[in-house]
Amino acid sequence: MPLRIGVLDGDGIGPEIVPVAVDIATAAATHADLDVEWVPLAMGRSAIDTLGDPLPPATLDALDDLDCWILGPHDSAGYPDQFRGQLTPGAVIRKRYGLYSNLRPARVYPGVPSVSGAIDLLIVRENSEGLYADRNMAVGSGEFMPTPDVALAVGVITRAASERIARVAFEQARRRKKHVTVVHKANVLTMTTGLFRAACYDVAGDYPDVTVDEEHVDAMAALLVRRAGDFDVLVTENLFGDILSDLAAELAGSLGLAASINTSDCKAMAQAAHGAAPDIAGRDCANPVALIESTAMLFDWWAQQFDDDRGRDLAATIRAALTATLDAGEMTPDLGGSTGTAEFGRLIRTRIGAR
Repeated sequence: MPLRIGVLDGDGIGPEIVPVAVDIATAAATHADLDVEWVPLAMGRSAIDTLGDPLPPATLDALDDLDCWILGPHDSAGYPDQFRGQLTPGAVIRKRYGLYSNLRPARVYPGVPSVSGAIDLLIVRENSEGLYADRNMAVGSGEFMPTPDVALAVGVITRAASERIARVAFEQARRRKKHVTVVHKANVLTMTTGLFRAACYDVAGDYPDVTVDEEHVDAMAALLVRRAGDFDVLVTENLFGDILSDLAAELAGSLGLAASINTSDCKAMAQAAHGAAPDIAGRDCANPVALIESTAMLFDWWAQQFDDDRGRDLAATIRAALTATLDAGEMTPDLGGSTGTAEFGRLIRTRIGAR
């Protein structure tokens, strides 16, 4: 049976970068002797225009039968009025499948100009609660206004979710440099992020081979700028992880490098951390690196889930060709190059073929 992977192009630059990532993965799959079936699914503005819904029921029904998929960016701010204020397609998918773990790597690629020359870290972000209004209420939004001049937000931290994401972080660290840094703000948010910190340290007891330390989130931001190379795995709650991962990506060279994978215990979704960038859509200048790396992460997850080295080989093939292309100075305009999106993908596929 082939490995079946859903493909949702999305909005803005999505229809440009998602096919590039799929084509590269298809070429790498040939080398790994892995049969992959790509399942195209409707999502975003094109789905509204053709089916009247940014995330049609048929798409969700199809995802129910798939272990993993690639999600392009969505531009919900550009949807017709009746769809604004609703959960975004990505949020609906995260909630439906309980994608509680968001892994966001940041590393400097050879040949890519960067602010910091020594970044190779992984931010493990709790993805299901915190201060995000779409994730922490059984009914209604976590933001509300008792009067027109007062706005309140509910932040939720639970021991169960904190321990769950901590285990993900420590397992990831065991495959890296065996160092976890717990990022919190327990000096001010004593009960909420204090609970998060305590839960992480409780889990640390099960991983005596992994070094664990901690930083306040504001200090962590400063330390990333000063000495990001000293860190390995950062584990933190939702909002802090969102902010720190964007900072780390820019320090590594560009938000266009910001890969991401969202996982539960049995489902995974590759999704670049950046948005749909509608201002450059259709101009063949978007950077597909983040989604290419996100796709490699998807195959790493699958390989680990099913103990299949073909997935690891496929991911390694993608990364080797991507790194060689960037190191040769062939990169998109946001990185200082002049290579178009489609040509960038072709150059990577050519290198895979040469292998």
